[in-house]
Amino acid sequence: MTVIANSDALDAVWDSSIQRIHGLLQGLGIPAGMLVVLVPYAQLMGEAQRRWARAFPDGFSPRFESTRNWAARMASFVPEGDDLTLDAARDTLTARSLLDRAGLGEQREVLAGPLLEAACQLAPVVAAVAPADREAWVAHARALLLPAGDGAALRYEVAVARIALEWVAATRHATDVLFSAHVRAQTPALVVLDGFQPDALAHALCAQWPADHACILPLWREQEPGSTGAMRLSEIAFHTATDSEDEAQRATACVLQHIHRGHVPVALAAIDRALTRRISALLGGRGVTVHDENGWTLSTTRAGAHVMVALRACEWHASGDEMLDWLKHAPAADPEILRQLERWLRNSGNGGWSAAVLAASEDNAPLPQPSKVDKADKADGGASIWHALVRQTEALRASMQAGRDFSGWLVALRSLLQSTQQWDRLQLDDAGLRVLAELRLDAMHQQEWEGLDRSGRPLTLTEFSQWVDDVLEAGRFRPDFDGERAPQIVVVPLQQMLARPFAALVAAGCDEKRLQAAPEPSGAWTNAQRLGLGLPVREALESVQRAAWAHALSVPKVDVLWRIGDDGGEPLLASPLVLGLQAAGFGSDASDPREVREVPVESVHMPRPAGDALPLGRLSSSAYSDLRHCPYRFFALRLLGLQESDELGTDVDKRDFGNWLHAVLQHFHGTLGKMPVEEVGGRRALLDAAAQAATRAYRLSPAEFLPFSAGWPALREGYLHWLAEHEAQGARFLDAERRCVQPLGSLQLVGTLDRVDAVLSDAPGEPSAMMVIDYKTENETVTRRRISAGTEDSQLAFYAALLGDDTLRAMYVNVGERGETRSFEQPDIVSLRDQLVEGILHDFERIAQGAAMPALGEGAVCDYCAARGLCRKDFWHE
Repeated sequence: MTVIANSDALDAVWDSSIQRIHGLLQGLGIPAGMLVVLVPYAQLMGEAQRRWARAFPDGFSPRFESTRNWAARMASFVPEGDDLTLDAARDTLTARSLLDRAGLGEQREVLAGPLLEAACQLAPVVAAVAPADREAWVAHARALLLPAGDGAALRYEVAVARIALEWVAATRHATDVLFSAHVRAQTPALVVLDGFQPDALAHALCAQWPADHACILPLWREQEPGSTGAMRLSEIAFHTATDSEDEAQRATACVLQHIHRGHVPVALAAIDRALTRRISALLGGRGVTVHDENGWTLSTTRAGAHVMVALRACEWHASGDEMLDWLKHAPAADPEILRQLERWLRNSGNGGWSAAVLAASEDNAPLPQPSKVDKADKADGGASIWHALVRQTEALRASMQAGRDFSGWLVALRSLLQSTQQWDRLQLDDAGLRVLAELRLDAMHQQEWEGLDRSGRPLTLTEFSQWVDDVLEAGRFRPDFDGERAPQIVVVPLQQMLARPFAALVAAGCDEKRLQAAPEPSGAWTNAQRLGLGLPVREALESVQRAAWAHALSVPKVDVLWRIGDDGGEPLLASPLVLGLQAAGFGSDASDPREVREVPVESVHMPRPAGDALPLGRLSSSAYSDLRHCPYRFFALRLLGLQESDELGTDVDKRDFGNWLHAVLQHFHGTLGKMPVEEVGGRRALLDAAAQAATRAYRLSPAEFLPFSAGWPALREGYLHWLAEHEAQGARFLDAERRCVQPLGSLQLVGTLDRVDAVLSDAPGEPSAMMVIDYKTENETVTRRRISAGTEDSQLAFYAALLGDDTLRAMYVNVGERGETRSFEQPDIVSLRDQLVEGILHDFERIAQGAAMPALGEGAVCDYCAARGLCRKDFWHE
């Protein structure tokens, strides 16, 4: 059964107002169709017409209008010159132009926003003054502002206030037509329905008519102090949520509960817009359509994101993340090629877009190779596929770099969107059409902008992007309601619930931060200026807020929700309005309205897959290390080939430094072998040259690499000192970054050796032996633990197996950033190698026989494991 939403109090207010209006018509003897009734907000026009039709079903009804709607009916308003139009697209340009003409061109990007805000605050006050009296009012207003002064501490604030006043004073307002004589001649009588706050313009218009031909009727009568009759008739339920998501879910459940019980229409209070959007999404997931009367800002729509992401990507300093975001929005970009580009950016060790541009510009230049085979395989595959995409993208970005006038920027943006096929996608979307209309990107509006920006200098891309962002932040998208009947759920501000029949109210976001009892007035005006100019003061805003809150609580069914903590961990209290309600004894705590579902408990056990059906042909040192640390990790990452995506960013980290250092030492020793130099100064110069070459090859920005380059001199001297001692013991450099493949049963052992030296044999008279060297930039303590671990550390033993030499030696060389390079030789490396080979054969024989591969990892092995989400170790029941 559907609850009748109209309360007795609401019916009484409407009946009284309609009878007063009918009495005025009879007293003046004029037809109802000639009477204009001004309502406090446009959404009330339909309700007023329905109320009149219910009372007087025969004949015409009065014209129920808002002031803006009435003015639009009387005459179309065409702005000219510097008129303030309350259209952010046009007014933002005008604000910048006014600042330029006032000698504040250098500050216009900072002051344009405050200027437009101040002008929009003054506009309704000035519009409420009859044009004949406006000059006197402006003279009075000028006296309220501080005098301008170049050296004043608040000179910019004063300048903004004065320019805003002169701007609105010189503006022709769209509602000025309502003060004209021909409007009064066509409208013999006028009635104003007052809301929570008197409308200054409506009252000023009412004063233009004879006293017996106009009247003001309140739709809201403030209760006497202590009077709570309307609230006592309502059922008020309090819901305390833990966080924003919990609050959204509870509010959604409340709405669904009201619909199920027939308490419709339901008002969903628009207190926190982000929370309301989340509730609407949850309701949409349940197949419930929500009608949002005020809509949402264009900047939060996907269509708005299409435009802004393209402009941000065209900035010279755009990151790899921003570029990929744009290309993924562009239908013209081939998805497979785009995936190749993203893979390269993520695996190259440098996520900066500039690195991709350099790589694409060097058709045959080799990419920087990481020091390990498994990393190289990821980084080097199919790189040339995406080179053409990068070059095409750079051509589009280059077309957006030069400064141009405003009309030129609109043409350039339209061309950019068309080139990427984003234009077609925007035209297929209702929100996209709204974005194109707000930005005037169609050719027919191009002449509208000519002459608005009179600065005489071209706009930069950053300035134009800021203008687009301002327009999208100010513009709103209101989707059409598809239902044939009245909507069941209406998203509505508290003040627009006035005189409307709702059966239930769900007020989410009623915490101290989002629902303030006394909202702070916007703008930088002093309290004296507010009183003198007629701007709302804090006391007036508090009165309106409390009145709207009291009226909202007169709805028969009310759910009040708030959260006790913000997403950032900040504790929150309920709004003072809610606390006052509880202190007065109204309402009661409600149980969780969400449906309780019984979900059977399913124990999660350690996974134990078998890998016999997934043979592996090539085995690297890091892959075998995975097997020894955790068989399941090896199964997931090596046999199944699952890989996590690296973070895409331009910050140079320890891994980048390690790869860079390997390239430096490879280049240095290669050059030193061709041009032997014994003196320290010559070697120092060669090492510096190698460092510069590696920095260029890895496309590292000097600024990004600064934390590591600052320690380079000390590292260089420490390494040269170690090298001299190492060579004094008879060592001789042979090779660097040597790629090796060694057959072992059904496997191939593969790897890249950082360095191979020839060293003196331990036995006198024997030929020289080979020494495998692996560079480390880790803490010395970690390197010492590797040596002492014996068979637990398999890296050097694995590298020894790649050479197959029974007389070789192996050691780690720890290159310290603080200037000390030390070597740590692994004793008895041949024996460790033989044990490792035996272990590899045994392990892979068991895998081939179908042995289980459980998740046996512990400690640090699991802390940063890419497969931890698969094994679900945190949820095991063993």
